[in-house]
Amino acid sequence: MARYIMKQKLFCWGDDFVIRDEVGNDAFFVDGKVFCLGNQLSFEDLQKRELVYIKQTLLAWSPTYEIYRDGVVVAVVRKDLFTFFQCAFSVDVPGPNDLVAQGNFLDHEYTFMRGTDCVATISKQWFSWTDTYGVDITDGEDDVLLLASTVVIDMACHPDSKK
Repeated sequence: MARYIMKQKLFCWGDDFVIRDEVGNDAFFVDGKVFCLGNQLSFEDLQKRELVYIKQTLLAWSPTYEIYRDGVVVAVVRKDLFTFFQCAFSVDVPGPNDLVAQGNFLDHEYTFMRGTDCVATISKQWFSWTDTYGVDITDGEDDVLLLASTVVIDMACHPDSKK
């Protein structure tokens, strides 16, 4: 199981931030693009090589983001409009491996499910700091795709308060 540390509400005027591994070492960078129409981010490795690019789809009924790898859409993350009692997000990937994220998104307590299998858990319970949460990803899963989807959900649930 891979474990990462993320912070919420870090998207402010395109500032960069770091995703760390469970012991606090830098693992990935997310570079927010400044002065773009809609949210756009570059998800990079430690050598600043782009692993995926995240782009908000502006003409959609609900918050929708496309995740690109090498110029090809590898996932579309969309907030489900019609859910009863709780919020949900779908992560549409090519083929039959779509994911659903369900839980308490405002408090960073949710899971990514593929069918009946839990592939990642997002939780604030590990940390005493209020703005920090963890991401546990099952071995063999696409860490970058799941982390990028977590970034998208954070942006959709915690709209930035740019000043």
